[in-house]
Amino acid sequence: MKFRVGLIGCGNIFSVHAESLVNTPGVELASVCDINLSRASKAAKKYKCHFYTDYNRMFKEEKLDSVHILTPHYLHPPMTIRALKNKINVLTEKPISIDPKDAEKMIKAAKDNKVRLGVIFQNRYNPGSQLVKKNLLNGKLGKVKAVKLFVTYHKPDSYYKTSNWKGRLDKEGGGVLIDQAIHFIDVLRWLIDDKVDYVEANTSRRMHKLIEVEDLAEGVIKFKKGAYICFYLMNFYSFDADPEIEIDCENGRAKIIKDSARISFYNGKELKAGPKPREYIDYGENRKDYWGVCHWIQIKEFYKALRENREPEVNGEEALKTQRIVWNIYKAARERRRVRS
Repeated sequence: MKFRVGLIGCGNIFSVHAESLVNTPGVELASVCDINLSRASKAAKKYKCHFYTDYNRMFKEEKLDSVHILTPHYLHPPMTIRALKNKINVLTEKPISIDPKDAEKMIKAAKDNKVRLGVIFQNRYNPGSQLVKKNLLNGKLGKVKAVKLFVTYHKPDSYYKTSNWKGRLDKEGGGVLIDQAIHFIDVLRWLIDDKVDYVEANTSRRMHKLIEVEDLAEGVIKFKKGAYICFYLMNFYSFDADPEIEIDCENGRAKIIKDSARISFYNGKELKAGPKPREYIDYGENRKDYWGVCHWIQIKEFYKALRENREPEVNGEEALKTQRIVWNIYKAARERRRVRS
């Protein structure tokens, strides 16, 4: 059986998903959809598939098994729910939603219609993340004590000028936190694997003039068992610096820089992991370096889950846990108080 797949949104991230699909056995890219006719037809010509400007029509005519949603944040919930109600499995780009209440509706729609909902958080599949997770699960690192996270990206006003939704609170939901740094919040929540106790945070718009959202966020995420993350996130640096994570554990320290990691145990032993180019595919010329290389790995896992009739590893519930942290960071900053989960 081949899964018939549709893609909604033929923008920047489109080629990453399209190339992942054509390189995944048992999957057929059947159709694409974009409100921009020229963009949709160009994508369809390249991948030899049908194109639409109305996703409802695509759902009706294509008999899809799944759809990938690659649209602005505010469109994730309505498009996802419509697909799920049409008995179509969904893999949506992050964030699952802006408001966690919408994410809850998406999860319910998947369960009610007996289909699957997955959310892209490809950084979990980076070699560095996987190495650290393995050594936390096997107990060699011991418990996590504290984490520091630094994200310093370059998103000038010209970046926002080219978009009709980025930088707008109602459409993007926020700035550097929800759009860029959410990937690293997700990785760390997954690595620590504990319930959040509280968050305290500040956000501000320090350098940008054209946007409504934050370009800086800093604060603390405290977990029930004692571990905490101190974070500094900004997107007005002079270039896209590699994100840095340091994790202090009982038996050693792990440092993750971009896709790679080094674990230095206190007994003198070291472990390293990093990308091996031969294990990945070429996503095309539009790929941004900071997206990493692991979309393909997560997309293959999603279709393996469908074939095995099980939940994908990063399902709606997993994504909602991360989104609640993001939501509470914004709430803590807005209300200037500690927000408990």
